[in-house]
Amino acid sequence: MINVVLIHPEIPPNTGNIGRLCCAVHAPLHLVKPLGFRLDDRSLKRAGLDYWKKLELIVWEDIESYLSSVDPARLVLTGSKRGIPYHAVPYEPHDHLLFGPETSGLPADLFARFPRRIARIPIYHDRVRSLNLSTSVGIIVYEALRVTGQLPH
Repeated sequence: MINVVLIHPEIPPNTGNIGRLCCAVHAPLHLVKPLGFRLDDRSLKRAGLDYWKKLELIVWEDIESYLSSVDPARLVLTGSKRGIPYHAVPYEPHDHLLFGPETSGLPADLFARFPRRIARIPIYHDRVRSLNLSTSVGIIVYEALRVTGQLPH
């Protein structure tokens, strides 16, 4: 099973939409504090609709607590300007797909610590800076599920 990990998410509707996606594909959602919202935020729940209560949600107090719980070989970091195209990443079952905050992305030190697998979604950077977080998560999650043979039927 693929794991979705949001490091310091800032925008409740994005997290709600990602939670709904995780329910749809039976993927746990890991949220790493600090969060830019409270988990009882109305816009978070509205975006997740009635699916939020079905979500396998794991909340971590900080990045080091999360990282100490997972095999580093299972990490796939995401970046808007670094890494290889997402469709060339060798995804494996039980991978953890890490996404950074909407305004800044993953911290640079994570890329230095875990350079093995970094996924990038190619875009025209002269037109937009990045994609919306929930869009990026959807693209990469479905590719990881396709590659690992875990797509829902």
